[in-house]
Amino acid sequence: MKNQLYQQLKELLVNYFELPENMISQETDLYEELELDSIDAIDLLVKLRELTDLDIEPDAFKKIRTVGDVVNELQQIQSA
Repeated sequence: MKNQLYQQLKELLVNYFELPENMISQETDLYEELELDSIDAIDLLVKLRELTDLDIEPDAFKKIRTVGDVVNELQQIQSA
């Protein structure tokens, strides 16, 4: 389950944000390493909702820093 969410997120970052796949790992910082800004973060939330039917609350997303954080949050929502 977690690996599937990670793969979906990775594909989204590569295809939608045009980021090199080799830059993306669970530890990759969304803001420092991938240089996403606040507009990108909103776009990411929208695309994740479309892709997974899971909705990360904006307050929870503020705490997210890495790709792994996104995967963990999605997994928690999915398990709830």
